[in-house]
Amino acid sequence: MFRQWLLLIGVLPGAAAPAASQDAGALRDRLEARISRAPAQAVGLYYRNLAGSDSILIGANLRLHAASTMKVPVMIQIFRDADAGLLRLDDSLTVHTAFPSLVGGGAFTVGKDDDSDSTLYALVGRNRSVRELLELMITRSSNLATNILIERVGASRAQASARAMGAWSIQVLRGVEDGAAYRAGLNNTTTARDLGVLLGAIATGRAASRGACDSMLAILGRQEFNEGIPVGVPPGTRVAHKTGWIGEVVYHDAALVYPSAGVGYVLVVLTGGIKEDSVGHNLVADLSRLVYQGRRSGL
Repeated sequence: MFRQWLLLIGVLPGAAAPAASQDAGALRDRLEARISRAPAQAVGLYYRNLAGSDSILIGANLRLHAASTMKVPVMIQIFRDADAGLLRLDDSLTVHTAFPSLVGGGAFTVGKDDDSDSTLYALVGRNRSVRELLELMITRSSNLATNILIERVGASRAQASARAMGAWSIQVLRGVEDGAAYRAGLNNTTTARDLGVLLGAIATGRAASRGACDSMLAILGRQEFNEGIPVGVPPGTRVAHKTGWIGEVVYHDAALVYPSAGVGYVLVVLTGGIKEDSVGHNLVADLSRLVYQGRRSGL
């Protein structure tokens, strides 16, 4: 079962690039030591400061099931379309629970029992704005909101935009909870590097217009699931991030961290095969803490 969703493509050239400073090298050693103690079948880590002067990549090109981190490229596509005048954030979309499957010509439905947000299901048949659906998709990781938005902009377009920004291997194939597609191995997948590139594009205003990127940062900053990267930084530190998880399969956290002093940075941690949620949360929090504490000389 594990091999059906975890696609280990290896560390491609450049994935373990030499650290740009002695401080980065020492931090890399500490991160690798912590990863080696984890009961995980795969861990991918991408770190880069926003000044572009240092980076650490550990298994950053390992491809895993994206889980809900695929909602980041969907959000980017929504804002790119809004910039282009193809939609407005105040446009209304009808809430519904049945969607075309990627395989077989059938349909699948999503239900609140398998969704981290249940509020939208009470509004089936009613209209909600793109803006409201975006908020639920990111801050509460609503699967229903995600599928409605993917239906509006198209998974293939979100994938194409993400790849054009440098996330060259990310796969955004379908909506969430398409069981037939999952069984056929047609899954949304990502690497830590892919997500890191997308977050960096948002932070630097390259993912869409500067105003749109600022709006995306604000939404990511209202994330309600904060068991991973935010735990590893001092209280009050600004963290804009998106988590993703499938119980006993993957737990991910992809973040932009803005310390009160020094350079902001991108940190993405993907994990696969950890059986207990708390163990995955603790691993990501520990790696986040090591990165925060290990920053020196602009690292």
